[in-house]
Amino acid sequence: MSAGTAPDADVAVSVDLIEWADLILVMEPVHRKRLNRDFAQLLRNKRVIVLGIPDRYEYMGPELVKVLESRVSKHID
Repeated sequence: MSAGTAPDADVAVSVDLIEWADLILVMEPVHRKRLNRDFAQLLRNKRVIVLGIPDRYEYMGPELVKVLESRVSKHID
């Protein structure tokens, strides 16, 4: 599942999504800050991992997919 922290995201992060998630991966530290600002109480027992992927890639472009596969695979079974 993918959701965004920006107000214009196609699918915005919500209380329901935070409650549903076992693990939350974000691309940049600013995304974690936004989640903490908006959902601090809900995040207390959640793992939130910053992948450290800057917003310089084409949306779902081959380079981004390669970086995502590499960084995400370290955190999931």
